Amino acid sequence: MDLHILDHRLKVTSICKDGLVNFTHPLIKLIFLRNRTRCKFFSLTETPENYTVVLDEEGFKDLPSSEHLQVEGSTWLPLNVVSNGNASSSSQAVGVTKIAKSVIAPLAEQHVSVFMLSTYQTDFILVREKDLPVVIHTLEEEFNIYREEGGESVPVHGKDVRNGFHKNGREAMKPIVHPVLSPQNQFCVMSLDPETLPAIATTLIDVLFYSNSAKDGAHPTQALDCIKFFSFSLIEGYISLVMDTETQRQFPSNLLFTSSSGELWRMVRIGGQPLGFDECGIVAQISQPLADADISAYYISTFSFDHALVPEEDISSVIDMLQQQRTEPSH
Repeated sequence: MDLHILDHRLKVTSICKDGLVNFTHPLIKLIFLRNRTRCKFFSLTETPENYTVVLDEEGFKDLPSSEHLQVEGSTWLPLNVVSNGNASSSSQAVGVTKIAKSVIAPLAEQHVSVFMLSTYQTDFILVREKDLPVVIHTLEEEFNIYREEGGESVPVHGKDVRNGFHKNGREAMKPIVHPVLSPQNQFCVMSLDPETLPAIATTLIDVLFYSNSAKDGAHPTQALDCIKFFSFSLIEGYISLVMDTETQRQFPSNLLFTSSSGELWRMVRIGGQPLGFDECGIVAQISQPLADADISAYYISTFSFDHALVPEEDISSVIDMLQQQRTEPSH
């Protein structure tokens, strides 16, 4: 398999709900006015706590500095696995479970923190730029690694980066097994032809900027609650949307498309309190059991919490599996 280090340098940011009004204009520009911005990688995810915005350096210039904007200090690089079109026996599994064993688990063992962004089209594994030597050294046996530079894919070898190689601190603590919550919303993972984006503009603006009622700001306290979760990505010209079925009904049904199975997904939300960026192994902790059970999953990290979407019919077994992981004594 091939691993591509994409030609984007990304910032991970958070806009607090109260401060969204200060960012409405730049966000509308980034979403709808592609000819007015040089941003090629943009993702916005609304959760009950905040809006997580992941975007490249060009897009980041469009965001005004503000007390309402938090910026994670690192520069992040997106990695993308390309499986050469070879169908493997477990090709049923989509999303993060396809790369759990080959990418996510080995990086967790090297204490490399990852930030996941699954989209309708593909999965992006974000790693800190400073960790790239460790990433390449760790994954080069499993993958042909390429770095995209100016539209060209250039092979990368561990020996090219050995000078900067440092093993991340092996004394890092065993990851905390975080609590998981499963809200009752059903979710859809969808896409949209960018040419039809203007046709849903008013609905999208309404959902993103005007749909906050008082209860949306409430913190989900029990598994029965529905939570506010909406994700929009525009990456290299491809659009991906994640929304619950109630939100989907606001959009014209003939413009959004989903996989032929029209699968509905349920969410597992990871973390009883904000997770932070330095803890390693959170994605591995969730994706490994799912991969072992051959259960598909999309995975979206946000500034405060992580979110895995699994097929609706698998939600009970996934919750049981993850709850069991919490009660097992650590080895």
